[in-house]
Amino acid sequence: MAPQGRQHAWLLPVPLLLPLLLPLLLPPAVRAAAARPNFVLVLADDLGFGDLGSYGHPSSATPHLDRLAARGLRFTDFYSSAAVCSPSRAALLTGRLPVRSGVFPGVFAPDSRGGLPLAELTVAELLRERGYATAMVGKWHLGVGKDGAFLPTRQGFDHFLGIPYSHDQGPCQNLTCFPPDTKCFGTCDQGVVAVPLLWNESIVQQPVAFPELVPRYGRFCRDFIARCARLRLPFLLYYASHHTHYPQFASRDFAGRTRRGPFGDALAEFDHSVGELLRALREHGLESSTLLLVTSDNGPSTLRMARGGSAGHLRCGKGTTYEGGMREPALAYWPGTIAPGVTHELASTLDVLPTLAALAGAALPALPLDGADLSPLLLGTGASPRRAVFFFPPAPDPQRGPFAVRLGRYKAHYFTQGSFHSDTTPDRACHGLTPLTPHLPPLLFDLEADPAENYDLLQGQPGPEALQALKDIAEQKELLLQRLHFGESQIGKGRDPSLQLCCNPSCSPKPSCCRCSPQ
Repeated sequence: MAPQGRQHAWLLPVPLLLPLLLPLLLPPAVRAAAARPNFVLVLADDLGFGDLGSYGHPSSATPHLDRLAARGLRFTDFYSSAAVCSPSRAALLTGRLPVRSGVFPGVFAPDSRGGLPLAELTVAELLRERGYATAMVGKWHLGVGKDGAFLPTRQGFDHFLGIPYSHDQGPCQNLTCFPPDTKCFGTCDQGVVAVPLLWNESIVQQPVAFPELVPRYGRFCRDFIARCARLRLPFLLYYASHHTHYPQFASRDFAGRTRRGPFGDALAEFDHSVGELLRALREHGLESSTLLLVTSDNGPSTLRMARGGSAGHLRCGKGTTYEGGMREPALAYWPGTIAPGVTHELASTLDVLPTLAALAGAALPALPLDGADLSPLLLGTGASPRRAVFFFPPAPDPQRGPFAVRLGRYKAHYFTQGSFHSDTTPDRACHGLTPLTPHLPPLLFDLEADPAENYDLLQGQPGPEALQALKDIAEQKELLLQRLHFGESQIGKGRDPSLQLCCNPSCSPKPSCCRCSPQ
């Protein structure tokens, strides 16, 4: 007889047995993943290192992100792997330097022939093989291709609600930003189709009603989380926000509400989106079983002045290999698992795939990876295994290799070049007309003492520590070049106007006739 107060499972009433038997009825891959954590990846667009309140901005309204920073792990030395959109997103999803996958030079256009190669294994594909449900909302910007060949649904995501490229890659007059129905500030691309909204591979709205877009994303995310909770499915949710990329927009609940103007309004709506994700996790009892990671794709577009964000005390911004172009805010939150605090360890978006693979018990792809498993750092059992960061420009060249290399606290610049994305700052080194400049010897900075990259250690009489650091960095650069193979340029495959997505393919004249009613 069983001890009093305890019953064998086979003696329990049928209603109480069902929760125990249900996992056994699931497919093997789903059963294997049932005990794995959920993952929510939130990627801001053009958010600078100095834009959040938790990173020192005095007037940003980011209460949800600031609470995450206080209750989670805040990174001070976290890097995107590129200084512009498409390559940085490729690296986040694949764990590989974007030069390997051919996502260069620059970014994909609405009519680009190329896209993220299907031979690349994304983190969504890796996790789906382990029984995870996968969904993406927001900005893709990794190619469309013929018949949608490169869309998220072809790259491991079960569901996609979003825009296939950047929201300024369409006529700006179709973007209503702020009440009372004023058009957006500045210019966008002309002579191309209005920006479409996709559900999986179908156009559901063209042009997009931007002031209604983020609430629509929020409903999708809440429904996806609720469904996964109901079915007890582990999940990956990738939220690639359009905020705070220029031109800024916000729903009517946020437009005109902040001290930072239109940029601040967009940032406040982004912050609210993160708060809504957290609320959905809590409501379904998933907060303690979910890793939430928030970061940005690249630094701020200072070309837009106050409408372009802030790199804080870092030098330059988007498009450059200075710190302001690629060092990003990053927050990791997993209550009960990740201890609150601040880390000065090196980390990168390249590390997302190997880290999530380790936490999910998934095998790594049989491809050369450039990311490292950060799970010991997140779980408090060890340090970050990352020792070096390689900085490639938006138009990389195999002959030059990385423009800069960081090893530990030291960073050497072998080449520098300005970017029009970083115009208007007082520092002319950032500006678009500042030419490509080789440095022999390199510029060498101690980023612990001088994160603004103001003081070249090789000027005057460099000490032995600086000279040793320069030697060690040169060795790291050479080791990378020995094992680095540049893939065929996907952006260099050219453009074909017939590839632009149109909800009414047989209409005329294009592109102006590509319009359909909201759904």
